[in-house]
Amino acid sequence: MTIKVGDKIPEATLMYMTDKGPTPVKTSELFAGKKVVLFALPGAFTPTCSNQHLPGFINKAGDLNAKGVDLIACLSVNDAFVMDAWGKAQGADDKVMMLGDGNGDFTKAVGLGFDGSGFGMGTRSLRYSMLIEDGVVKSLNQEENPGEAKASGVEHMLTLV
Repeated sequence: MTIKVGDKIPEATLMYMTDKGPTPVKTSELFAGKKVVLFALPGAFTPTCSNQHLPGFINKAGDLNAKGVDLIACLSVNDAFVMDAWGKAQGADDKVMMLGDGNGDFTKAVGLGFDGSGFGMGTRSLRYSMLIEDGVVKSLNQEENPGEAKASGVEHMLTLV
């Protein structure tokens, strides 16, 4: 079942990179008491993700923060090492938190995954964005065309926060 507006974010453990290496974070801790923009995509270093989706959120991070967003997070079914390397290559720095959902647990829990085995990619996340306030989904924006980052992109999100 796909998560919907008004639902609480399910409990899952995601990974992100720190100076001490891959670090787990529970979704209940990550989203508690915060206004968060979460955007998810099929894979690090893939064309639409690298050319449109992530750069848009990096470039407009200040605009989102000015509208009261506490955290901008990018999620993919990749490990923390890949997400960290991709974030560094894209200049995410402290603007966008790069979250690895390596086993796809969160992606499965929110019902927003797909089987990319036909392309040698295994289980992946669909392309979407969410506005989450204190752990509750306020907006869910899923792409109909996975090769675009419009409904889930930063320009649309800026109209929702």
